[in-house]
Amino acid sequence: MSTGIREGGTFAREAKSKFMPTPEQERRERPRVKVRVPVELFVENSESPMRGATADLSLSGCYVETMFPFPIGTALEVKLQAGEETLLVLAKVVTCDPQVGNGMQFTQMLPEDIEELSAFLAAQKTE
Repeated sequence: MSTGIREGGTFAREAKSKFMPTPEQERRERPRVKVRVPVELFVENSESPMRGATADLSLSGCYVETMFPFPIGTALEVKLQAGEETLLVLAKVVTCDPQVGNGMQFTQMLPEDIEELSAFLAAQKTE
């Protein structure tokens, strides 16, 4: 009895093509690094942050795992704890996976925070 799941099977090829972006399908501006970084997410008119952690991070965005993701298009203030530094970033939610998390695109960051994040990501790649 064949399940069709074995590597090289039709089902496996179809699943990979649907869920794993090929280089041509990749829309990200910069490669992401798989790294867990503590984050605080602030929504406009909210005084208390939602806390979580990134699953991956780049100079242009991140994925934050959370049971209660925000709707696509939500504007957020994000505090990232990258090593010893706390970075402040404005971001927009671009993907919403219910009970999993959000993909976020960074929309504004200070030049010194960009430099800090770049150095942090470079250090993560060499570890």
